[in-house]
Amino acid sequence: MGSQGQDVIDLFRGHPDPNLLPMGAMAKASAAVMAAPDVRAQAMLYGPDEGYRPLREHVAKWLTGFYQPRDPIPADRICITGGASQNLACILQVFTDPVYTRNVWMVAPTYFLACRMMDDAGFTGRMRGVPEDESGVDLAFLRRELEAAEEKAKAKGNTEPTHKPSRPWGKIYKHIIYGVPTFSNPSTLTMSLSDRVNLVRLAREFDALIITDDVYDFLQWSPDPSKSLANPDKAALPRIVDVDRYLDGGPKDEFGNAVSNGSFSKMIGPGTRTGWAEGTEKMAFGISQAGSSRSGGAPSHLAAAIIDQLFPTGIFPKFLEESLKPSYAKRYHRLMGAIRYHLLPLGVTLPSTPEIAGGYFIWVQLPAPLRASELAPVALQQQQVKVATGNLFQVQGDPSAGPDDFNRGVRLCFAWEHEDRLEEGVRRLACAVRNAL
Repeated sequence: MGSQGQDVIDLFRGHPDPNLLPMGAMAKASAAVMAAPDVRAQAMLYGPDEGYRPLREHVAKWLTGFYQPRDPIPADRICITGGASQNLACILQVFTDPVYTRNVWMVAPTYFLACRMMDDAGFTGRMRGVPEDESGVDLAFLRRELEAAEEKAKAKGNTEPTHKPSRPWGKIYKHIIYGVPTFSNPSTLTMSLSDRVNLVRLAREFDALIITDDVYDFLQWSPDPSKSLANPDKAALPRIVDVDRYLDGGPKDEFGNAVSNGSFSKMIGPGTRTGWAEGTEKMAFGISQAGSSRSGGAPSHLAAAIIDQLFPTGIFPKFLEESLKPSYAKRYHRLMGAIRYHLLPLGVTLPSTPEIAGGYFIWVQLPAPLRASELAPVALQQQQVKVATGNLFQVQGDPSAGPDDFNRGVRLCFAWEHEDRLEEGVRRLACAVRNAL
């Protein structure tokens, strides 16, 4: 029996529920900025290319506390950005050449909207998927493909950048590697430490820049609702940029081989369009020299000044630990419980239980012969539930990808819909699965 006439339950949309965002704190922070003549005068004008200095300092201190690297993170390793998406585009503008840079290697399944940014940067037809598993990425596959790409470039005489002039603040890399190592979108998997280490070694060997979207790292909790994490306010693993900072004596050059792309979108609100990037000091400065930033200073300068007000008083860290993470954890467990009750008996499967859960999504596999691309429109039309299909997360234009590589996968988001609607959404999806089998 269908569910026509009911409201659509949207488990596709990877947005935060506005009811969970710190609206009151942002209102007070905005008022504080505009009430202080010196602060508002600076915030309303063009800012420095690298971003609002107080926020750079506060972010550096905050990241140091969470990731606990061997040494404190200096503010000069940080530049303020217009969010992770805008900054990914800037990184490609500064550090790639559309001919000399051989390929963009994307951990697959991948964040599908990143493909458009690679496409805009001139990599149409040169995006390649790197298979992902529950421990990380297929490094043997990536090595073989990197070697083949180098042979191809050598045969073509592609030995120097042809479209980008030499710039003191930039370096043109031969390869780009892109992924979401922690609570990946869409697979929710977390890359192992050994794969992080070996990926950095591979990047150094083949002159690749690893760009990681580290946007979900802070949203972590125990996969068991009856237990708490031993250190909920500390990262379980170092970021790839932390590995690059120290591994084998540190980076091979001033730019390094990794950059961390961070964002306040998942924690404070995507409308702020504010994030940060971390890399070597030369990398952070180089990102700030993208033409769009050089023209008018760091993006989101006013928003950065407002967000900065949330740090000295501890409002933001307190909100994150005491409000946002418990709310998302509760939704995660509610959705997981519904999946186990309604979907697993139908042959739907989950990845193995992680040591630490987090992020925005749960990735499930449909039983054969169901295809997500065929199930989803029926689920929406007949059951009024919307989900993201696995084929959406293929690497765009990858010639080695088959049309059904991820088509048994379904991504379910627990961040957007109210907690009470999550279980009903899964029940409706189960009806669609049952009718299709």
